[in-house]
Amino acid sequence: MEDAHMINAKAFLMTTSDNKPGVSFYEHLSKLVTSALNDICDVNSIEEASLDQKVTGFTAKAFDNLQDKWKYEADMTLAKVQRPLFEETKEDSSDNEDGHVKDGIKDLVVLPDLMRLSHYMELAAIGLPREEIFRIWLAMNELLLNEQYTIEKIRFWGQIIGISSNYYIVETDLLEEEREESESDEESCDQNPSKTSATYIDDGYYDEEVPAPDWKAPAVIPTEPHGTGANTKTYFICNEPGMEWMRLPLVTPAQISCARKIRKFLTGDLDALVVSNPPFPGKECNYLRAQIARISSGTHISPLGFYQFDESEEADGDEDGRGYFIEDPDFSGLSNLELCDPSLQYWCHHMPYILPQGRTKWHNPSLRSEEEGEEDEIEPQEREEPDEHEPEVGPPLLTPISEDEGEEEGLPFWTAHTSTQLVAEHAISVIHSNVWPGAHAFAAQHAKVFENIYIGFGHKYQPVNIEPFLPPSPMLEFPSGPDVTEKEDPSPEEEAAYRAAQAEMADKLAEQEELEEDSDDDDE
Repeated sequence: MEDAHMINAKAFLMTTSDNKPGVSFYEHLSKLVTSALNDICDVNSIEEASLDQKVTGFTAKAFDNLQDKWKYEADMTLAKVQRPLFEETKEDSSDNEDGHVKDGIKDLVVLPDLMRLSHYMELAAIGLPREEIFRIWLAMNELLLNEQYTIEKIRFWGQIIGISSNYYIVETDLLEEEREESESDEESCDQNPSKTSATYIDDGYYDEEVPAPDWKAPAVIPTEPHGTGANTKTYFICNEPGMEWMRLPLVTPAQISCARKIRKFLTGDLDALVVSNPPFPGKECNYLRAQIARISSGTHISPLGFYQFDESEEADGDEDGRGYFIEDPDFSGLSNLELCDPSLQYWCHHMPYILPQGRTKWHNPSLRSEEEGEEDEIEPQEREEPDEHEPEVGPPLLTPISEDEGEEEGLPFWTAHTSTQLVAEHAISVIHSNVWPGAHAFAAQHAKVFENIYIGFGHKYQPVNIEPFLPPSPMLEFPSGPDVTEKEDPSPEEEAAYRAAQAEMADKLAEQEELEEDSDDDDE
């Protein structure tokens, strides 16, 4: 009986796993005992002897026992997505040095030289790896060849880091025709509730109408049209170069105002919900677009004198043409000493300032629309006129960054320096934003070449701990009084007396009508 147990135990030890084929435990233990008898090893070195036996007894079948099996599904999927970027297409063969050809029409759109930009960013110790920049360059070229959009100008805006995936952002200018189409697609419906009056009927008699409430919903600040203000540019994003480019919607003043009150890390999913207090009016795509507008407004700068106002062409609503600027052909350039001056007077903002209202041009909330005016004519009521709002005014375009208001606990808004002090004649000027960490700008070739880029989490610098936005105070209860106090229900006797009085009054009215009819007959 004992021999049978020994045979079964030995057979069990000699078996190997189906998932990990190789040397059985019995063979490994036999070799380990033999090695211990030959080398006279002690107990302390038994682990090393076991590892040596595994290494010397290595076979191709036992590969999984020595090295983990890594999974490359994500890398392979990304490689398959990015492979078409490196393949020449028919559209590429029809391109020339001047631009791209679409449907036989030549579009003078020049793809920016990102490799040159990458070189300058390396000198400034900022930016992305060259391989990644090259893939972004190819992806931008693919966006230009997309027949769905007609792009006039394109540039790489930067990258916003997310929790699950990142956002690569491209800034573009579209044709006016596509701007009109986007405006028609994104028009919001009128949210003003219609007024209705209610009447009550009791035993055939009408009671007086219930008065309409005087309360009105707060005025909705309208969104700036496409191509103006915070919606001057159109932005496309993708999670990885080679993936589909997604167009971001227009940003609304309500979204910008709410984005200033919250701090949320982006997830990388445009359809993700933004759970915050106060509630954000939109999804992550809208929050991303609001942060892009805020960063662009505060950090896009250029050397002073590179742009000038075009007095001959007036912008919408700007009689003096101060809302439109062009490059100055007579710009002589600036030296690195001037660009890195601590006073920062040789850099200026070339993106419009976003007012606290959420727009670049102030809108008077007290202005009433034509429909509201017609309703007031139909139902004239004495209402308290709201207090006049003070117009919000921000700094004009091309304002030097030295005029940026204040400092954050002794930290300046900007930090400027040269890329190197060893070879000054080949150095470039670099400036970093301390208010928006991750926003950088550089100027080279005597400030005749400059660029802005952002690489960060999309959050503004905050010197103190974040303080959540408190909910509004609860409204006071309606004051009690004789006008609003509910009356007591009548007793059965009072109801009977009321019905008798109503019946008696109805009989009298019927008698009067009969008398009037008889008198009319007599007159005839």
